[in-house]
Amino acid sequence: MITGDHVETASAIARELGILQPGDKAITGVELDAMSDGELDKAVSHIAVYARVSPENKIRIVKAWQRQGQVVSMTGDGVNDAPALKAADIGCAMGITGTDVAKGAADMTLTDDNFATIVDAVREGRGIYQNIRKVVGFLLGTNIGEVLTVFFAMILWHKTPLLSMQLLWINLVTDSLPAISLGMEAVEPDVMDHKPKPKNEGIFAHGLGIQVVLQGCMFALLTLAAFALGERFTGTLMGGQTMAFLVLALTQIVQAYNMRSEHSLFAIGPFGNKRLNLAALASLALVALVLFTPLRIAFELTLLPVWLYLAGLGLVLVPLVVMELAKAVGLIKKRHDKVKQ
Repeated sequence: MITGDHVETASAIARELGILQPGDKAITGVELDAMSDGELDKAVSHIAVYARVSPENKIRIVKAWQRQGQVVSMTGDGVNDAPALKAADIGCAMGITGTDVAKGAADMTLTDDNFATIVDAVREGRGIYQNIRKVVGFLLGTNIGEVLTVFFAMILWHKTPLLSMQLLWINLVTDSLPAISLGMEAVEPDVMDHKPKPKNEGIFAHGLGIQVVLQGCMFALLTLAAFALGERFTGTLMGGQTMAFLVLALTQIVQAYNMRSEHSLFAIGPFGNKRLNLAALASLALVALVLFTPLRIAFELTLLPVWLYLAGLGLVLVPLVVMELAKAVGLIKKRHDKVKQ
């Protein structure tokens, strides 16, 4: 709490709000002026209340926290708050009582002047970041699978497991639609239980990068197995390509569900994202359109024996089983740095 009130008044209010805890300090702007930056850096984590401070004091407080590697948010409504609002990582101005100068210096304006709105904004921001990670992980994993499938088929058998038109169709109908829906996933209930992520933490932190590569390898193995199975039992390259097309397309739809959460699908409800359900149904319909109608001729696909379709569906379920097992045993890393309530 940074305020212009008397230190005793500020301390009483801070205790009532739970800001000033046992062991915390309340100091004045005069005391702050007497401290060097080094002394402030050592003490800043134990100071909960600053009273009778100047605009310059506010900037020093913000920068002291930033030197600790923290993401700093500053709220204010007056002209004298503007410099600190500008210096903070996220400046929050009051929309009703705030001055135009404060609003201009801030990154975010609370239109209802309610501090609880900041919590809602953080929750939404964390949810958006989580969804970006999910979409990036989904798209990279599936595309790595496609690249590895074509690469190893050419190396091992000197054959093309998927034609360019088939790959384009897969990318259009089983990549884009589920990815868009995955980006609209609801915010997970425990998103506010985690500590803020470090400033230097990349999007592939917590094992996402390794997870994406391993998943891509798994998709490639399944697609290559489907290609070999289809070619062997139909005796034609087209039969192998049809099986590869079927398995790769459907595994990508399954993977979109896998990426919904680090928690088990059955714990959060497998069909909780209605947009993803609609996208999956649309993708399935478009895949079926080129597999079972005369349109398959344009895509150089063929009809397969029923048992091969069933075998393909069996391969499609492998990523679901593998991911659920990985989540259960902790190979899919969850954020364990829970905030103490």
